[in-house]
Amino acid sequence: MAGAPRRVVVGVSGATGTALAVRTLQLLGAAGVERHLVVSPAARRTAAYEMPEATFDAEVVHSFRDIGASIASGSYPVDAMIVIPCSVKTLGAIASGVSENLLVRAADVTLKERRRLVLCVRETPLHLGHLRAMVTATEIGAIIAPPMPAFYAAPESLDDVVDHIVARALSLIGVHVPGAPPWQGTPASAARTEGQRTEGERTEGHSQVGSGGPSGSPARPSR
Repeated sequence: MAGAPRRVVVGVSGATGTALAVRTLQLLGAAGVERHLVVSPAARRTAAYEMPEATFDAEVVHSFRDIGASIASGSYPVDAMIVIPCSVKTLGAIASGVSENLLVRAADVTLKERRRLVLCVRETPLHLGHLRAMVTATEIGAIIAPPMPAFYAAPESLDDVVDHIVARALSLIGVHVPGAPPWQGTPASAARTEGQRTEGERTEGHSQVGSGGPSGSPARPSR
């Protein structure tokens, strides 16, 4: 997408993860992004249990049932949308195009206008129906981004985990905030200049000729 987004729709559905939604809104606001918010009744019920004192702050808060809202039309300029957390019910509705509420309708509009849609699906374990819904959503243009903790970032608190998950998700819609610095490789890899190899690597590479591949290689974080 060209440039940083100035207007983003945030959908919050009933899966666990209220802290993710709250932090997403905070970081978007700090980045100067105009936030349009849609919160499902199930999400408010979940929030009352997980974070009773939490508030969902946004410039514009739309009613979940208001299918006549501005964001229900593709003619209203929006840069991107993120659903965080995204329940499997909401995932299934988006994948099937059944726009029975404003959250799903806004997501459908995002897809039909070829805008970026990120779905932070929060469910485990997954049955085949869930997986098929993810495939369908991906095929029609959505990005499935489950809120996975990144242990290689060595988080020291739950807040660190939340910040990294949210920052990584926001990077998918072009909003770059502190909390998810790009991976630079292991310290040994980052310290070497391109084309150089350590003595240990040269010895290891020589000993593995004809062995069918490296053995005992250091583990790297999955990216």
